Amino acid sequence: MPALDSVLIQCPYCWETLEISVDPSVAEQEYVEDCQVCCQPILLRVVFDDNLTPQVEARAENE
Repeated sequence: MPALDSVLIQCPYCWETLEISVDPSVAEQEYVEDCQVCCQPILLRVVFDDNLTPQVEARAENE
C-alpha cells in the first residue's frame, strides 16, 4: 500500500495554508475535512494522475 502524500491547500474561508494527507491508493476521492485553523468544513476533491501526482481542489462546503 502506498504511503500517504502530503499536499498544501488554502482554506477557502480563512485563507490559511494547510497541509493535508491524501491517499494515492484511491484514484479519485471527494470528502469533507475541517480547517485546522478556523474549523470550517472544506470540500476536498482529489484526483491522482498516471504518475500518482495529486491534483487537489479545496472549496467551501456550501458552494
